[in-house]
Amino acid sequence: MLEDEVIEAVERGDFKIYAVKTIDEGIEILTGIEAGEMDENGQYPEGTINYLVQERLRSYYEMSREAVAE
Repeated sequence: MLEDEVIEAVERGDFKIYAVKTIDEGIEILTGIEAGEMDENGQYPEGTINYLVQERLRSYYEMSREAVAE
């Protein structure tokens, strides 16, 4: 299924292939930072990628509310 060039690169250690079940697993591999699981209150643990995403989205929401209020 893979091109010979890719297989050879993997064998040389120039390239790695990871099987993941979820995007969160991929995020953790690519960033080296835990993705984080949502708790019963809909929050993610501080320091996780999903926490950072949640906070960024919250800041965009607040900025949009401020813009509408002006």
